[in-house]
Amino acid sequence: MREFWIIFKQSFITKAKTKSFFITTFIMVAGIFLFANLSTIIQSASNLIGDSEEEIVAVVDGSGKLADQLEEQLNNSREDIVIERSTESVEQLKKRVEEEQITAFLEVNIDETNTIHAIYTTSSLVDQYVPSALQDALQAIQTEVNADQLSLTTEQVATLFTSVQFEKQNISDSAKSEDELNSARVLVYVLMFVIYFAVIIYSSMIATEVATEKSSRVMEILISSVSPVKHMFAKVLGIGSLGIVQIMIYGVAGLLAYKLSSVSEENDLSAFFSLKNLEMSTLVYAVVFFLLGYFLYATLAALLGSLVSRTEDVQQMIMPMSLLIVAAFIIAATGLGNPELGYLKIASFIPFFTPLVMFLRVGLLDLPLWEPLLSIGILIVTIGILGWFGAKVYRGGVLMYGPSRSLKDIKKAIRLGKE
Repeated sequence: MREFWIIFKQSFITKAKTKSFFITTFIMVAGIFLFANLSTIIQSASNLIGDSEEEIVAVVDGSGKLADQLEEQLNNSREDIVIERSTESVEQLKKRVEEEQITAFLEVNIDETNTIHAIYTTSSLVDQYVPSALQDALQAIQTEVNADQLSLTTEQVATLFTSVQFEKQNISDSAKSEDELNSARVLVYVLMFVIYFAVIIYSSMIATEVATEKSSRVMEILISSVSPVKHMFAKVLGIGSLGIVQIMIYGVAGLLAYKLSSVSEENDLSAFFSLKNLEMSTLVYAVVFFLLGYFLYATLAALLGSLVSRTEDVQQMIMPMSLLIVAAFIIAATGLGNPELGYLKIASFIPFFTPLVMFLRVGLLDLPLWEPLLSIGILIVTIGILGWFGAKVYRGGVLMYGPSRSLKDIKKAIRLGKE
């Protein structure tokens, strides 16, 4: 075991001391704090560069009465749009728009059936804020016109837009509440990205590390003093431990950013990110499926990395593995809205999809205990089989040099390992 721990510490410490590790960790932590304070930063930037200035819209009112009502509606809704009444021609107004003297101009009229017609002209249709605000205001005016035409009072008009009172109940005592579902959905969404990127990054790191040692001939020295099997699992655990430490740093940074930022204040955004209604079992499953998912793909990455002797060939060799995790992520993402879909239940028991799909289901649904336990058992057995098979491939793969052709080299590696 002494050789195992030497390689374990070497894999962990060497990577932890690299500039790329520090730079990546620093950038991610900075990004977390930036995201937590994004609304404040955007507001400050808008005030600094003047994006909060009022929009000026020239109105050509053919009816002679809509402009006043439009301005009143915009004032009531507190929109930062200034109405400028105009009698200029369309060509003159177009010129003013092109010279950026006004944001846009609006031609409004009302026909004999009391239907409002409006034409909005601007130099760019990218900004949807102004036309949407104007359209909503004109729609409100149209409602008032129709109400007057039908001799409806204000109270009668209000009853037309009364919202239906709709409540959802669940007769299951163990079913998740709406607040619990929202909290679980946030964690599931975040953990899906964490598992996805962790598998992609650290599995690729393991494969690249093995290929680098082979290309530099260091591997020949290592396997003369330690068995290839110990070397493989020491690499997997060493880099995996480094990944767990890095993710823990991100978690602590996220918690601090949440507590110190405006997101922690009582508002809609804080309600979205609130985890106070989250069940502890969901957190436990998150850790379990993250660890099992990592070791599943890390073992596969070490196996594939042993088949190549040049770092340039690593990405091509691990491409099938990358496609598996991408497929798992896509399948899980489709179930965020409805985790009870039939194909999700099937996919949650397929080992390479289980870490994401079963975690999605166990986080959002009230599943019987045997389902997550069965999936965890299948994952553990798969990792064991893959570890056993990977050790056989790794034993011969680390001794293979020359260009790697395809996954057909696995057979050659097994044969070479027996010799």
